[in-house]
Amino acid sequence: MKLYTRRGDLGKTDLLGGQRVSKVDIRIVACGTIDELNCLLGVAVSSCNHAQLKNQLLRIQHELFNLGADLAMPHEAGDVIWRVGDEHIDRLEKEIDDATVQVVPLRAFILPGGSELAARLHLGRAVCRRAERFAVESAQTCDVNPMVITYLNRLSDLLFALARWANMLEGVEDVPWDHGL
Repeated sequence: MKLYTRRGDLGKTDLLGGQRVSKVDIRIVACGTIDELNCLLGVAVSSCNHAQLKNQLLRIQHELFNLGADLAMPHEAGDVIWRVGDEHIDRLEKEIDDATVQVVPLRAFILPGGSELAARLHLGRAVCRRAERFAVESAQTCDVNPMVITYLNRLSDLLFALARWANMLEGVEDVPWDHGL
């Protein structure tokens, strides 16, 4: 099987149900942004020397594929079985709580950065927020799994918590925002 099909050469692509849509359809834009986030997490995984954190990020990468599938499945395709549900949100919330208790409580806004791993996670967090905005826009025009938006909202919080935890693991202090500059 060849990698290319030539079906997208005129600016159209397929949703999972087979429906052809423009490559600038908001669902495709949201899926592309989730793919971008997944790539950023792959870069973070490649530099992560902490087994628990690495395993969390790998699991999230798999879940992001499910998230993209939920966005790319038109409701008109029939009885849709969503891949992302409450159990995913519950796990993200537990992981946020677990990571947060490991670090010094925040007393001010912090700059994104610190260790290389933390900086990559902060960048992932920002892209996750963009994906969330596109998912919200998708939900305004299409019937999408509402858990997609909730998942992305929690994931951005988790990536923030994991960035702080990564800094702690690597002995790097968070840099507070100096609002006087």
